Amino acid sequence: MADTVLQPVRVREQPAVRWDVQRRRTWILFLVPAVAVYTVFMAFPLFNSMRLSLYQGTGLTPETYVGLANYTELFTNPLWRDRFLNALGNTFVFFAIHMLVQNTLGLLFATLLSNTRLRGRNLYRAIVFLPATLSVLVTGFLWTLILNPRWGMLNQLLEGVGLGALARPWLGDTNLALPVISLVSSWQWVGLPTMMFLAGLLTISDELLEAARVDGANPWQVFWKIKLPLLKPVIGIVSVLTFVGNFNAFDVIFAMAGARGEPGYATDLLATFFYRTAIAGEHPVAEPNMGIGAAVATITFLILLTGVSLWLILGRERDEATAA
Repeated sequence: MADTVLQPVRVREQPAVRWDVQRRRTWILFLVPAVAVYTVFMAFPLFNSMRLSLYQGTGLTPETYVGLANYTELFTNPLWRDRFLNALGNTFVFFAIHMLVQNTLGLLFATLLSNTRLRGRNLYRAIVFLPATLSVLVTGFLWTLILNPRWGMLNQLLEGVGLGALARPWLGDTNLALPVISLVSSWQWVGLPTMMFLAGLLTISDELLEAARVDGANPWQVFWKIKLPLLKPVIGIVSVLTFVGNFNAFDVIFAMAGARGEPGYATDLLATFFYRTAIAGEHPVAEPNMGIGAAVATITFLILLTGVSLWLILGRERDEATAA
């Protein structure tokens, strides 16, 4: 009987082209919901706001096309110009204090909490992040009580330790109100940059740090020569988020100083100015102007777009120079 020769069974392979098409369809299927939500709640309101800045009229949908007249009115009419420039300057100060205080403390806390020899570091991490979980309106109201000039806890404490001369009307002084509110906001949100910096520090190789110590580097040199350069991408992300968040800040000012940025508009930011202009009505007109308000929102968007774009461009050029 002749030997039977077994032939190998050939399995038909799926063409690569068909696989690529299926994968692209899967990507599109997952992207469609996100794109739809972004378009409805982000892109459409943004472009509609820019469109409204070219119109004037009463109500939520101005119908009279006026071109750039709203922008001209905003920069020439003292009623709008002075308040806008004041709010713009206050917003930059608000952002600068967060960059110097909030992010610096976040980096310091992250460095301390990344020490594996620190006992109870998980508890300390929770304590640092806890204020970020609270409502801004609640924390603003509580700090308003603490800073009350008559019976607030802070002035009472200063008087109790013999430093009553330092007691101030913290939220009633035009020179102190904005820095104080900025520090309160920094206290509440310091946990976010702390966690981001901590995540970046934990990704640094222990072998690299140990090699630096073996070569004789002290902890200060390890931080400045190794840890900080490796944290530059995280620092960039934190800076961008701080920039965007502070230029949109509204709730902490509204909770602690009101919509008019008391005292004397010393704490007025772009967001509160927009609120009064487009929704509540600016004194002494006391009538909402949706066209001017949309112009303020558009200028704020352009400032954010310019700042973030410059940061990304400079960061890319720096990375390319480092790689070269």
